[in-house]
Amino acid sequence: MATDDVNESLPAAAELPATEAEKQPHKLERKWSFWFDNQSKKGVPWGASLRKAYTFDTVEDFWGLRETIFQTSKLTAQAEIHLFKAGVEPKWEDPECANGGKWTWVVTGSNRKEDLDKGWLETLMALIGEQFDEADEICGVVASVRPQAKQDKLSLWTRTKSNEAVLMGIGKKWKEILDVTDKITFNNHDDSRRSRFSV
Repeated sequence: MATDDVNESLPAAAELPATEAEKQPHKLERKWSFWFDNQSKKGVPWGASLRKAYTFDTVEDFWGLRETIFQTSKLTAQAEIHLFKAGVEPKWEDPECANGGKWTWVVTGSNRKEDLDKGWLETLMALIGEQFDEADEICGVVASVRPQAKQDKLSLWTRTKSNEAVLMGIGKKWKEILDVTDKITFNNHDDSRRSRFSV
């Protein structure tokens, strides 16, 4: 048969030499760092257990880390995982965060773990893939596991708290990325208890 002859003359895919471009890691636009914090110990000041876990700048490193370590469903109670731009600490006092705030999505319901995992992954991919028009105004994202409160949270931190047009653009895009109908709220770091906007 003619097709048998054609197929037999083609080398197996494993035998084909990889091009130089295929061998090169896929660089991201910027470096990112994963941080971890476990606030389960009583009386310990906030941030005392905050640790930078890994900084990466390639797609391959991201997927390796995400698949093996950095999944929200693997976190213990009171734990937080952060993905922030390299050089920015996930603290209100960091100069990049000091004049900003955060958009927060509160995750509740019987599928809370799955919903948080999905929202976390979608947000990570949007951040490292530079999907936000206002990417320079975003510091990072935090996932917080709070089983006692029967709610978990994702918070997208921003550099600004005063440019309402930029903040609304970020909030609307994030809500689209999360693909949720729930309300997300913005709080500035100066007064995280007072809600500024909702979308």
